[in-house]
Amino acid sequence: MTTLKQQALDYHEFPRPGKISVESSKPCATAADLSLAYTPGVAAPVRAIAEDPANAYRYTNKGNLVAVITDGTAILGLGNLGPLASKPVMEGKGILFKRFADIDVFDIEVDAPSVASFIETVVNISPTFGGINLEDIAAPHCFEIEEALKARLDIPVFHDDQHGTATVMCAGLLNALEIQGKQVGDIKLTCLGAGAAGLACMRLLIAMGGKKENMTLVDSKGVIHSGRTDLNAHKQEFAKDTEMRTLADAMQGADVFIGVSGPNLVSGAMIKSMAAKPIAFAMANPDPEIYPVDAHAVRDDLIMATGRSDFPNQVNNVLGFPYIFRGTFDARAKAITQPMLIAAARAIAQLAKEPVPAEVLQAYGVKELSFGKEYIIPKPFDPRLIDRVPPAVAAAAQPGL
Repeated sequence: MTTLKQQALDYHEFPRPGKISVESSKPCATAADLSLAYTPGVAAPVRAIAEDPANAYRYTNKGNLVAVITDGTAILGLGNLGPLASKPVMEGKGILFKRFADIDVFDIEVDAPSVASFIETVVNISPTFGGINLEDIAAPHCFEIEEALKARLDIPVFHDDQHGTATVMCAGLLNALEIQGKQVGDIKLTCLGAGAAGLACMRLLIAMGGKKENMTLVDSKGVIHSGRTDLNAHKQEFAKDTEMRTLADAMQGADVFIGVSGPNLVSGAMIKSMAAKPIAFAMANPDPEIYPVDAHAVRDDLIMATGRSDFPNQVNNVLGFPYIFRGTFDARAKAITQPMLIAAARAIAQLAKEPVPAEVLQAYGVKELSFGKEYIIPKPFDPRLIDRVPPAVAAAAQPGL
């Protein structure tokens, strides 16, 4: 029997290496076609763009082209393996952009000796693209990179590990809270993982009504508290005056657990110590902080989500980033703002409450899906996402229109 590892390697190697390619969008079969595609015909759009740079959106693919860019310092759950090793992930991102939102991608893996050189590389190549999707860049450098690029570029810059994760997490959490009869402003929350994803999740949740004083963040050294002297500026934002020191301390009485850390870090006893009707999002991939079977074994009133497709309630970034970019491009927005992310989260959450089409049930081999503890978020292959999320994002980009 072929192993999953071998299946994955074969998938990437055959019938031709890699997962994406460049295809012509215009005919080039005759001498007349050639004269339009290249010289002399190409001179006309060149002159038009030189006269007005906005014409690049009329005569080139700039307005539907995203750069998926990384330095390979935080590849999935595999760590800093370098830019070349990250290429399969970046190509995979390209497939998802194209499959779910018909957005074209060039994947770009940058071997940069410093944060400054990485930033300059992206700035220098930015005229090619309509948007920049930063990927798999380690914290805290990812914050500096994103902030610098947003300040210097006039096209959307989006770090999916931060904002895509936050958007989809908030969508699922809104629905889980509704089912459990809890309000976002009242919950006591513990977040394990204080890197790019964890901090972005907390910031977006605060923008949607969560209270920072009710949030306890935990990193590899324990609770992020005001007495620690090893915190960067981003973690200091969430440092609290507390006597809690361990994850077990922070889990006691918590309404919500958000995990964006590593495998098997949460015990059944920790889940058992949570408040009534708890919610646990164990989103580490490929192995969650705690497996659903172990969590449900100690709490029958629990709503559980993971980042895996083989368990109910997958928190999957593909529900977010393709549609966020599609709405951004449709609105010709120059930035992806917090209101746009909130609009996306609410649109995703709302879709889970509606009857599920037969084609989705067929795709996942189930007879029924309905809003409840094991269906708090839409499935990635739900065809209605493209009709719901981009218009919500575009409307938030252009309020009043």
